[in-house]
Amino acid sequence: MPAVTAVAHPNLALVKYWGQRDLVRQLPLNDSISVNLSGATTTTTVQFDATLDEDEFELDGARPTEKASTRVSAHLEQIRALAGITAYARVWSHNSFPTGIGIASSASGFAALTLAGTRAAGLALDSRALSSLARLGSGSACRSIPHGFAEWRAGTGEESYAVQLAPPEHWDLQIVTVYFDPQPKAISSLEGHRAAPSSPFFEARLQQLGDTLATVRRAVLERDFSTLGMAVEREAISLHLIAMSSRVAEQPQLSGIYYWQPQTLALIHAVQRWRAEGLEVYFTLDAGPAVHLLCEAQNRAALLEAVGALLPTLGGRLLVSTPGMGARVVEEGEGEI
Repeated sequence: MPAVTAVAHPNLALVKYWGQRDLVRQLPLNDSISVNLSGATTTTTVQFDATLDEDEFELDGARPTEKASTRVSAHLEQIRALAGITAYARVWSHNSFPTGIGIASSASGFAALTLAGTRAAGLALDSRALSSLARLGSGSACRSIPHGFAEWRAGTGEESYAVQLAPPEHWDLQIVTVYFDPQPKAISSLEGHRAAPSSPFFEARLQQLGDTLATVRRAVLERDFSTLGMAVEREAISLHLIAMSSRVAEQPQLSGIYYWQPQTLALIHAVQRWRAEGLEVYFTLDAGPAVHLLCEAQNRAALLEAVGALLPTLGGRLLVSTPGMGARVVEEGEGEI
């Protein structure tokens, strides 16, 4: 069967989902809004081969952990069931950015795997079906299927998928991601989702999310940067408040989940200072220590200069993005790619 290569970008959640209604089907408790990050990519090639005795998975030139391989095989099983085939597959995947540090590598990874895998299996699914299927591999992967800005409708079952809110060219938003330790985080996002309902503040966050979603949706569509920035900044803090006050059942020695590093807090303070000095920049954080800084195009140079001055002290690295494309096939062929 032909090998197919697909590319996808991680997405940055502007309104997060944290906590799931159904852990098996990756159904969230709330809708969410995101933007794809053009500066980071996952490239994945899939080829089904009837001579294989099991699935073979290579990530960044090496054999991944058994846990990661099991997740990939489970997702390929979903694709095989849809396509009515039984052949195992070879999967080669490469991230242009560090894996597992809070830049949504699982989102881009399973979005690319879903598109490449379905095409390699002879399927031609539309965006809605691809998004719903990608969700089964990693919840937020459904948001990396549409182009640009996406909204994930929580729904139930196949009704839980992401749709495009606005195309990439709608808004020349600048996203400067500052990341630090390249090692994977100690507590995975999946573990964080499982622990979230144990926070005493969990229900309060859910109750205010309707207003937050409406505010962010309108701000994106109207390109209202000041409203967007403050809303997503406060939303990010609310997620981390839940994480820090959650209990991880498997690790009772932890008082909560702390994704921040000292550099994370230093950048948060810097953003507050920069705004006071007249540079309009806002931050958001996913489940990791990386800090995503948002500004408009006219302030990009000033922001890069300000961040650059801190990097020698923080020891961080930069990833610069604008709203990115969705998942797409980049190559198909008869042989190994």
